[in-house]
Amino acid sequence: MAEIANLVEELSKLTVIEAADLVKQLETKWGVSAAAPVAAAAAPGAAAPGAAPAAAKDTFDVILASVPADKKIAVIKAVREIKAGLGLAEAKALVEGAPKPLLEGANKADTDAAKKKLEEAGAKVEIK
Repeated sequence: MAEIANLVEELSKLTVIEAADLVKQLETKWGVSAAAPVAAAAAPGAAAPGAAPAAAKDTFDVILASVPADKKIAVIKAVREIKAGLGLAEAKALVEGAPKPLLEGANKADTDAAKKKLEEAGAKVEIK
C-alpha cells in the first residue's frame, strides 16, 4: 500500500505536458487508448435529425491571444509550466509576440488545462 502512495505522490509532481506524455507512452506500451471512453460517451441524437453525424474534433490549438503588461511575468511562468523545456528567453519572446500558438494538435485535456492555467495567470486564450 505504501508503494501505491509513493507512486501517487510522484505522479502528482508531473506537469500537464509530462502527464500527457506518460499517457501516450502507456497507450503505446499497453495497446489501449484513453480517448475511447470519451468517444463512447457522446450523446446519441445530439445532431439534428436526418443530418450526418459530425466527426468529433479531437485535437486543438491553444493560441495565446493577448497578455496585459501587468500580468506578463505570471503568464511567462505559466507558459514555461505548459511547455516544459522552454527556456526563459523563449517563453518571454512567445508572450511578448502574442498572438502566438502555444500548443498545436493537443488533446482536449491538455487544451483545457493549458487554457485554465493561462487564464488564471491573466492571459487571454483562444482555442481552435
